Amino acid sequence: MKLLLLTLGCCIYSLSFAQVNANAELKSLINQSFTNFSKVKEVENTVKTAEEKLKLNSLNKTPDVNFNIGYNFIMPKISFNINGREIQFAPTNNIGTAVSSNYTLVDFGRLKTLIEKSKSELLVSKDNVEIIKSNLANQIAAIYYNIVYFQKAIAIQDSIISYFKENKQWVENRLKSGDMIKIDVLNLEANIDAEQNKKIDLVNSLNKQFNLLEYTTGSKTANGKSFDFDIDDSKIALSIAEQNNPEFKMVNDKIIVSKKEIDLIKLNNKPKINLSAATGLKNGYVPDVNEIKFNYLAGLSFVVPLYGFGKNKQQIKLQETLVSQNELAQKVIADNYKKDISQTLLDINSNKERLQNTKSQIAATKMAQQITASRYQNGVATYLDVIAAASNVQKASLSQLQYEYQLCIAKIEMSRLLGFYFWNN
Repeated sequence: MKLLLLTLGCCIYSLSFAQVNANAELKSLINQSFTNFSKVKEVENTVKTAEEKLKLNSLNKTPDVNFNIGYNFIMPKISFNINGREIQFAPTNNIGTAVSSNYTLVDFGRLKTLIEKSKSELLVSKDNVEIIKSNLANQIAAIYYNIVYFQKAIAIQDSIISYFKENKQWVENRLKSGDMIKIDVLNLEANIDAEQNKKIDLVNSLNKQFNLLEYTTGSKTANGKSFDFDIDDSKIALSIAEQNNPEFKMVNDKIIVSKKEIDLIKLNNKPKINLSAATGLKNGYVPDVNEIKFNYLAGLSFVVPLYGFGKNKQQIKLQETLVSQNELAQKVIADNYKKDISQTLLDINSNKERLQNTKSQIAATKMAQQITASRYQNGVATYLDVIAAASNVQKASLSQLQYEYQLCIAKIEMSRLLGFYFWNN
């Protein structure tokens, strides 16, 4: 049965990878961020803390061994005269050394439950690390494709600026021959300046993205040229997120921790059987109380809690409310993820439809631009017609770019929601 579950788990894990395609550079940047970003290191340290706590609790299986040495000066001297002879029953200078050991022989499951609780707490810490990494990977992917978006948008701006400059040169030549008026040149210069300002804004935004990339990954470069992130959206379901997403895993592990705490509190009413032993040297043995002798002891103790004035019951009630709180949090997470998955899927499908519609739009606007430019040069169209045609091409190209970008970001978000660790593949 265990082998069957393991095989099924491996199949699901492999399927997760098969459903996401990401380029090697993006994966490399994400893995770089895991070692570069300080927040990841901080959260990973909580895992080490939980591991040390587990080791500490596991050491309770071993006995405690102590070495004691003591000296006491006792007065008044305890002695009696018997037949004219002084008999001393306790030494004035009391000396003793001992090696002692205490061991809980039977604790009725306390230690076992404590270790199981510590293991569950360790899983919660690991889940938290995975959540941080998942969110960081999503952020890096967004930055990576923001860079692609701004580079493409700048290229569109360059083409518009180049187009206007070509027209300006043509208008200036016509102005010299007396076929154009000065206002046309001035209007073109104004449009070129406006488009160049737009380009400056885009370059500024691009540089900010490179700064964010360096902050998170330590790298200053990204060579992405297209929105090549893809996910198979044909089999998207909440059950996949529940299986893979670390937020679901963490809330489940928190519930287990809370239940283990209840089990631990309930064991407070159970008795304990302790074993103790000691050996050493001491004086005080009659008849010669000052003589130091070898001694040893061994014993069992049976401790039964009698009455705790309702403390255990109150602790159990408190912990049960925490279990209920975590179970409610589990329901809230499931509802939120169901909503987010549905909305993200809508974004994916709507952007796909928009992209399909922009193909014909771009072809039509480019053809109209060519015709308008020819008409303008032949004196049939006006300068305003040229500007309008160029603006239509620009708007259509930017719309297509925007839809490609939005589709890519939606796919990245879907990957995060479903818990696909595509950077490990």
